[in-house]
Amino acid sequence: MPLTPLDIHNKEFARRLRGYDEDQVNEFLDQIIKDYEAMIRENKELQNMVAASQDKLGHFSNIEETLSKTIIVAQEAADELKNNSKKEAHLIVKEAEKNADRIINDALAKSRKIALEVEELKKQATIYRARFRALIESQMELLSQDGWESLEGRESRGIEA
Repeated sequence: MPLTPLDIHNKEFARRLRGYDEDQVNEFLDQIIKDYEAMIRENKELQNMVAASQDKLGHFSNIEETLSKTIIVAQEAADELKNNSKKEAHLIVKEAEKNADRIINDALAKSRKIALEVEELKKQATIYRARFRALIESQMELLSQDGWESLEGRESRGIEA
């Protein structure tokens, strides 16, 4: 067990002849007591400072650990968000491709339908033209026949048909 200032103060030495000067020894012991008490106070203050530093270190270690965990969670959340965004973008692209294919297929179907309608109209126009030409030709043939001339003569004479 370490010495205390009181142990030093109460220490008694045996007296001998031709021994040390008692006043000098007492003064020296008083100085030792003062220095020893100062060292004990300083040691206690240093222990308190070490304890406070350890508390702060523990606090900062907890903060560091919390920050590390927070950073890891944030990184994981960012990675998950990035992956989800990529998946969503992929789905959007796929949906857009499907819509584009559908629009193209619809447009092709309409184009084919219109092309068929145009062909049908061309055929009908050709048939109409042929019939109209035949009608005109038959009418021209009728006009060129002799029967018209005899009818024209009657009208000029006042005879009605």
